[in-house]
Amino acid sequence: MDAQGRGRADNIDPADQWVLNPNTGEYELRLSTSAPQSSVPGPRRPASRGGTGAPRRLDDSKPGETREMSTVRAGNVPPPRSARRRGGEPEAPQGRRAARRPAKKKSKAKKILAWTAGGTAFVLVAVGTAGYLYLKHLEGNISSTDVGDAGSKGFSKDEAFNLLVIGTDKRTGKGNEGYGDKGSVGHADTDILLHVSKDRTNATAMSIPRDLIVNVPDCPTKQPDGSTKVIPGTENVRFNTSLGQDGRDPGCTMRTVEEVTGIHVDHFMMADFNAVKTLSSAVGGVEVCVTHPVNDKESHLKLPAGKSRVSGEQALAFVRTRHSFGNHGDLDRIKVQQQFLGSLMREMSSSDTLTNPSKLLDLAEAATKALTVDTGIDSISTLKDMALEIKKVPPKNISFVTVPVVDNPADGVVHKTVIVNQTAAPQVFDAIKSDVSFTEVKKKQKQAKDAQAALLNGTRSAPSEVRVRILNGGAEGGSAQQTLSWLQTSKGVLKSENAGNAPAELKNTTLEYAPDQAAQARELAALMGLPGSALKPGKSVINSQGLPAMTLTLGKDFKGAGVSLTAPAKAPKVDGASTANEAKCAS
Repeated sequence: MDAQGRGRADNIDPADQWVLNPNTGEYELRLSTSAPQSSVPGPRRPASRGGTGAPRRLDDSKPGETREMSTVRAGNVPPPRSARRRGGEPEAPQGRRAARRPAKKKSKAKKILAWTAGGTAFVLVAVGTAGYLYLKHLEGNISSTDVGDAGSKGFSKDEAFNLLVIGTDKRTGKGNEGYGDKGSVGHADTDILLHVSKDRTNATAMSIPRDLIVNVPDCPTKQPDGSTKVIPGTENVRFNTSLGQDGRDPGCTMRTVEEVTGIHVDHFMMADFNAVKTLSSAVGGVEVCVTHPVNDKESHLKLPAGKSRVSGEQALAFVRTRHSFGNHGDLDRIKVQQQFLGSLMREMSSSDTLTNPSKLLDLAEAATKALTVDTGIDSISTLKDMALEIKKVPPKNISFVTVPVVDNPADGVVHKTVIVNQTAAPQVFDAIKSDVSFTEVKKKQKQAKDAQAALLNGTRSAPSEVRVRILNGGAEGGSAQQTLSWLQTSKGVLKSENAGNAPAELKNTTLEYAPDQAAQARELAALMGLPGSALKPGKSVINSQGLPAMTLTLGKDFKGAGVSLTAPAKAPKVDGASTANEAKCAS
């Protein structure tokens, strides 16, 4: 028996049992379970009366039905019976023809849907892979410096943070060799401490003059071989020497900021001349404004009066010029730089930038290539998180201020440097440390502060009735004993004792008390200048005399015995302050 004869049912042409499998592109001989295909020629088993030997198409299969298959290439398939009839073969009697169900054709819509689904899946995989590879590429652009314990180890989206932005005068990069001082090691030429509030309603960008006279502290600095070298500090020097001089790294600048302001710096970002040029070009230029025409031969800045859009070399010239505005000094240049940064922030957050893929890619490339950061934030995901947190702050609530200063009397009549204004500056520093906005913020923030203040209202005990145990939970060594001595000798809180170190360090000082100790808590808070947020209703503890007492834990924010921790009701007014949504013209 030939191939056509194997498995033939009565009056069923085997050629009709060869069907095209769309999944493989090959023809297959489909046989029912009642007519198994024999591996050797033999007598044919007749089909049952129920028609189980009738041929079925691919889409006629029934659940649980088993079929045997023989596969051949399309070119070797026997012709269908109708073709043989056209070739002269006699047609079988009508009564003997078995009924055959017409073949179902896959609809065009289903084919399109199948191709579309497959294509979409491929595109998604391709884009996802490309996106991942691009992010890895961007991460490879980032340079980082290990500043040790000068900053925080990581970044938290739930806390206020302080970021020091450092602009160096290092002349690296194409086209920058022609500027003066081309051999500079890269001093801290432009410095802005950006404080972002915990609730993201406001931020303060405080500029630090490069010619501010400061004491640079000793600075442990990581060396290329992994060792640490302590660079000795120097007194009464310009702030800009906190970087580059004697091999100092950005960690030294961070330590110097904390030395001058008392504000801990969590992270830094450092940029050179190229950053100004590439970032301004990436956003399509930055709008600036001047009240009079400028033609500065030293910085090469040339602008007409009014508004202009600068990028590249012109943008760098704008932030470098010192001889076109005010008294030609560094303080007036700071105002120009603040104007530029405010405008750059507006450009970066504008819909023209955020909805333009080309601009966003250019900006991502420029930013990652131009910046050096500390190792705590040297990943794309962390930098993205930080950028998104900053973006939450409305531009109208981003304040630009400058450290209040006065002329340095040591300069005589020729004022080249400045010193901190000890009358005005501490109030500015305290406002930043206390997370107080320099602008009006949302009502809910005020309501939260009012609720904290309400904890302090009510009856208060006499100092002699206050019973408290004092623990050191992160303050300087000896703080618990100093506070105990101050309370007993200066305030009459005799029922107090030093309980040593707390089980864990706390960022903020707390006072825990039981409900029946509320009057004592209010009195101690008033004596020490504790804010309402420091009061923690809870339970009392038993002191060394076996009596219930409150627990005062001195946190890292503790400033010393007798120094108030209460945040100012509002930030002080600062001369020349502005906000990021303003577009003031430089004069």
